[in-house]
Amino acid sequence: MHRYPHLFTPLELGHVTLPNRVLMGSMHTNLEERGDWNAVAEFYAERARGGVALMVTGGMAPNAEGGVFPGAAGLFTPEDLANHRLITDRVHDNGGRIAMQILHAGRYAYGPDCVAPSAIKSPISPFPPKALDESGIEKQIADIATAAARAREAGYDGVEVMGSEGYFLNQFLVRHTNKREDRWGGAFENRMRLPVEVVRRVREAVGPDFIVIFRISLIDLVPDGSSWDEVVTLAKAIEAAGASILNTGIGWHEARVPTIATSVPRAAFTWLTGRLRPEVSIPVITSNRINAPDVAEEVLASGAADMVSMARPFLADPDFVVKAQEDRADEIAPCIACNQACLDHTFQGKVSTCLVNPRAAHETEIVIRPAEVRKSIAVVGAGPAGLAAAITAAERGHDVTLFDRASEIGGQLTMAREIPGKEEFHGLTDWFATMVVKSGVTLRLETEATAETLAPFDEIIIATGVTPRDPEIPTEGGQVVSYIDILKGRVTAGKRVAVIGAGGIGFDVAEFLTVTDSPTLDLEEWKREWGVGDPAHTPGGLTEPHPEPPARTVTLLQRKREKLGRRLGKTTGWIHRAALQMKNVQMIGGVNYEKITPEGLHVSFGEARENPTLIEADTVVLCAGQLSERSLADTLIAAGRNPHVIGGADVAAELDAKRAIDQGTRLAARL
Repeated sequence: MHRYPHLFTPLELGHVTLPNRVLMGSMHTNLEERGDWNAVAEFYAERARGGVALMVTGGMAPNAEGGVFPGAAGLFTPEDLANHRLITDRVHDNGGRIAMQILHAGRYAYGPDCVAPSAIKSPISPFPPKALDESGIEKQIADIATAAARAREAGYDGVEVMGSEGYFLNQFLVRHTNKREDRWGGAFENRMRLPVEVVRRVREAVGPDFIVIFRISLIDLVPDGSSWDEVVTLAKAIEAAGASILNTGIGWHEARVPTIATSVPRAAFTWLTGRLRPEVSIPVITSNRINAPDVAEEVLASGAADMVSMARPFLADPDFVVKAQEDRADEIAPCIACNQACLDHTFQGKVSTCLVNPRAAHETEIVIRPAEVRKSIAVVGAGPAGLAAAITAAERGHDVTLFDRASEIGGQLTMAREIPGKEEFHGLTDWFATMVVKSGVTLRLETEATAETLAPFDEIIIATGVTPRDPEIPTEGGQVVSYIDILKGRVTAGKRVAVIGAGGIGFDVAEFLTVTDSPTLDLEEWKREWGVGDPAHTPGGLTEPHPEPPARTVTLLQRKREKLGRRLGKTTGWIHRAALQMKNVQMIGGVNYEKITPEGLHVSFGEARENPTLIEADTVVLCAGQLSERSLADTLIAAGRNPHVIGGADVAAELDAKRAIDQGTRLAARL
């Protein structure tokens, strides 16, 4: 019997049978807007070769006013048709199936011509929308149906109509954004009229032998969202209107509850899909924070869904399905849900990729080929940069030896995984350990590499990382420790802690110090902490948050006169700030550090060093930045060698695994 029998059971969709129960959910990479359609085609083709049953593209605009950004990709011209045909032909040539997502942003559009049911500005976009009149609504319906017909003409196997996450159709559904008093507003039968009519017209436009997915919001997580009865009523009406399958969306983009970040428990919302599934006759797909085949198998075996949607896991590893099918799950590069290279890039207008797999959306640019000349390569430092370089070089056929003075691999990742809410980093270090063995890297731990040790190697890669920067604050006593001492468990902090430095490390340390048991590992506790309730009891599914009391009193400080956490990730920074606020962490910016005494940290404010203040603290933790550790590199250069320097040894910015892994991979791909 197969290890994942439910995952690899075919799914009948009437005119077509899908070979397994895995959907690659929609992700917008910004490749389409860049205009490199060969790169777009290869992105999807690589995942088709990896065995996924059905893929959904990033959102395609049905018209100019519905695009998320001005100039958003769509299917408007004969040239667009030819470009999309390149994608579908490549996918089909590689044995896959693909559906095009039709996404109308409504009031979420970043353009002055955005439209919505009512003229209510979104808190996350810059322009107030225009309220549609009757003819304007008809235009949107017609444009969406036309987009579906063009998708069929372009060779797609289906379309997904985006009706969740707070986008256009979702905006009509709820009183939060629909204040109309005509036949498109008021009672729920009127508010649901638009999505139901859209699905009916789409089915009419594409005919019976075409997959129509409707993305339905199961829990909006905004005030005055849909009730559970309304969700069920809509699902039944969408089925009657002609949908082939329902895909589930969780939370609006403006919701103040995290839904896909790494701190969200795995499979956190499948209980809602399991509740909806018996209410309809068509298959139901579940989604959000499912990133491993055993998790997917458990969800399907429990009866919570007919199919599992995973999006970012296919950025991390395009061969996810085939590796699971061949019982090689330990080789699946894990999605750690960090958002750093995917969603953060999307909302910055950059090409989205993956921290774990920098080849994602760069398949035509970073090509891993067998080496023409096999070399002996020494890599010094088994952190993310060194690991990426060593594994990639070994896979190409080079003879690689990886040195590290520590007793285990991982470097700074070994500290990241200790932060509550970052438990996924355990899986990343485990995967690196697996791939070091399977790629044939010779690993030499607890070994100090020297210029003499490295002399015989053809190429030397220095990935020795960083050392903490000493802010040189006058100290007259008291417990003063580095973040490394805290995260590695060498020191136990007192009950009152001052954390110096409010970058990513400072925020992580503050969370480490205030959280007793990680709510990421306890779904019910996590729901209580963030105020996630049941839409059967409260429309939208929001309740009052009830976080656990903080384990310590923590003050987080920085020299910069700006909001603390302002430079954290675009899509996750607000989560970190909110988490610390729930733990009553005091955040103070614009300080001068005067001295440390047994009583605590003495600070002042402004250039005149005014308002001297004592931050009472039993422990002061230094998170004041890093310096590159490149002494070995400098020694080698002085001896006439030309080492490659990557990762923190190259640039000692915030602990940036994204840059480190990218550097290591790209270097090894060209050696």
